[in-house]
Amino acid sequence: MKRSFRSLLFLGLAVSVLTVTAFADMGPKPQLTVKVVNPPVEPYYLDILAEENYEDDTNPFDGLEWSYSDEEIASLDQDLLKALRAAVPEGWHACTAEGSTGAPMWGDLYPNEEGLHIFGYMGVPDTYRILMVTKSGEFWISEPYVRPGLQSSVKVNWTEKEASAPPAGMSYGAQFLSTLLPTLILEGGLFVLMGLHESKRNILIFLAANLITQVCLFLVLGVTILQRGYGYAYYMRFFPMELAILVSETWVYRRFFREESRSWSTLYGIAANLLSAVAGWFLAEPVWRFIVSIS
Repeated sequence: MKRSFRSLLFLGLAVSVLTVTAFADMGPKPQLTVKVVNPPVEPYYLDILAEENYEDDTNPFDGLEWSYSDEEIASLDQDLLKALRAAVPEGWHACTAEGSTGAPMWGDLYPNEEGLHIFGYMGVPDTYRILMVTKSGEFWISEPYVRPGLQSSVKVNWTEKEASAPPAGMSYGAQFLSTLLPTLILEGGLFVLMGLHESKRNILIFLAANLITQVCLFLVLGVTILQRGYGYAYYMRFFPMELAILVSETWVYRRFFREESRSWSTLYGIAANLLSAVAGWFLAEPVWRFIVSIS
């Protein structure tokens, strides 16, 4: 019996390890989307640059081999590709045309069907520059930028020779408001329906409690989803955080709401937080994708 129990325990641990290993590669990955407005009228290649000189480490999951098939590589304009590599400044390397020096990454040297250059997967650098080279030999290199989140975008105006990325504060502000406003609407509606709004003290306590807990929620969940995406890390933090908020807010309402029975205040605290938690669970992914689209 003990041997069978030990075998089952070992099997359970093995399954747990395998599950965690599988989850490690699940969920969204780093991505940078580059949109070129007023693009060159002639063929051009665009690549993102990462810090440090390129070192050919013969990594099979690196450079052109990770982004294109053998047939697609053979069809690339070799002169244009050579010009792009030659334009890379000292202390930087071209992530697609040369390689991301270890971590795999794929990228679009030429625009896709939607007119975008998308660079994705683990090798996308946090700090990057954009390099564009045309068939005639004209080239342009942007100033360094830092990705504000896991997935973000940048716009390049070829005519003006400038790039613009949305400020990081916009993403973080939108993320904070995306949980604060629905919470105030849902919990506030229930607050009114249960007749708790007739006391100014109750209103102030309700607003203060939600503001404090929403700041905490943003620091734990909001920052996580912006930096790591809607995936395993978010799941692991969601339930403990929502439970902590439910317990703390319910205690505050039960303790400080005026002219209300403790059972009525407790019922409101539990119901309101369950309502906002369910809404937060279903809104998390679409809100995150919207923020990515404007980041």
